[in-house]
Amino acid sequence: MRRVLEIGLALLAAAIGFPAAAEQPAPRAILERAVEAHGGDVWLAPRTLALSGEATFYDRETGAVRSRADDYRMWRAFDPDRASAHEASGKVRIVAKSGERVLFEIGYDGETTWTERGIMAKERADEYWANNFGFGVVRQALGEGFTLHRAPSRDILGRPTDLVRIVDPQGAETLFGFDAESGFITYLAFDTPRGFHERLYADFVRLPNGWVQAREVTLLYDGIKSNIVLWTETKVDEPVDPALFTPPSQ
Repeated sequence: MRRVLEIGLALLAAAIGFPAAAEQPAPRAILERAVEAHGGDVWLAPRTLALSGEATFYDRETGAVRSRADDYRMWRAFDPDRASAHEASGKVRIVAKSGERVLFEIGYDGETTWTERGIMAKERADEYWANNFGFGVVRQALGEGFTLHRAPSRDILGRPTDLVRIVDPQGAETLFGFDAESGFITYLAFDTPRGFHERLYADFVRLPNGWVQAREVTLLYDGIKSNIVLWTETKVDEPVDPALFTPPSQ
């Protein structure tokens, strides 16, 4: 009897003609749309980027605010031939200050990593950057050697989001979330030595040159909020003092 009922229900479903699931956009199409949404060529191939704002850092064990940087700055000089998702590339300098007090700083000149305490050993530096580098690979992902794969869509920050796995030529994976309506990147995730790292991007603004910047970035490790950055000023392709990327004397 049960078997007859199952057959009957199947025939009924066929007769009614339930609509098929809507076709999902291909991962390459999602990424191409995101490039255009973020500003096209100016966003795809920047030479330099300078961001300033403020940041709040949280204690993993207690959830309390550990420190606040009322002056938080980052400068980047990009490597147009970047091919590794989670290794240091180009040049970078980050300075976090509370008033006149330096909370921390870190820099990379293309070879050497340093902090406010001095030069960082390469092994430790590689681990540090593996915990933090990940977003920029999206700019190279349409190029040779990278592969793109769809992941099941889901809601992120309360909005339908298309997910794409980007695999670099070395096999490292990074998961990106693209807002289904705007095409903006609202999510990023990848495995790190520190744990599973996620970022949430919100409060987007478009600059006069077309570049779209997320002004709010939330960083999490293993689901626990690590810090929130609020960017208030963005400069793209403006000159950056080379001294910012010069490590201290040994």
